[in-house]
Amino acid sequence: MSLKKSILVIILVLLIDQISKIYIKTTFTLHEEVKVFDWFRIIFVENKGMAWGVELPGNYGKLILTLFRLVAITGIAYWLYDSIRKNSAPILTFCIALIFAGAFGNIVDSLFYGLLFNESTAVQVAQFLPEGGGYETLFYGKVVDMIQFPLYNDILPEWIPFIGGTHFSFFDPVFNIADSAISIGVFLLIIFNKKAFPKKEA
Repeated sequence: MSLKKSILVIILVLLIDQISKIYIKTTFTLHEEVKVFDWFRIIFVENKGMAWGVELPGNYGKLILTLFRLVAITGIAYWLYDSIRKNSAPILTFCIALIFAGAFGNIVDSLFYGLLFNESTAVQVAQFLPEGGGYETLFYGKVVDMIQFPLYNDILPEWIPFIGGTHFSFFDPVFNIADSAISIGVFLLIIFNKKAFPKKEA
């Protein structure tokens, strides 16, 4: 996969990711929800952490996480460059491009959203470049999430041993396009690992 195609994949993912985040951020109040189907919802949440809403506690945790992301994306960028330089399998380069784009998309939120938007609340929709300034400083922005697939949310049948009759829900995490790109890239690498990392003939 060529450098131009890799850049195209990255730009496409970043555009979809940032457009969707900015739209949600400037249109929805915090925790506002739109039920598209029983198994698909658009719900606006923000987190200070990693993919799928996982976070490190405290302000230092947020700073450490952002710095870690910067180091990680530098490593991923080199991996992508090395893959293209060595003319590696197209599936490998494609997956690395997806992972890079996803990581970069969430870094944009962490670095700049605190400066670019005011606070989102349950009664206030955020503004882009507000007169009073943003809700945080550089490195302390919150990542915007909005996609949820609650595939099952009901009481389990009584015949299931130990947990029958209890409430069970799957899949609860709220995520974004960047998270999806990372997850798809990793998933494809696992599925097509033999094509991505072919054994060299002796």
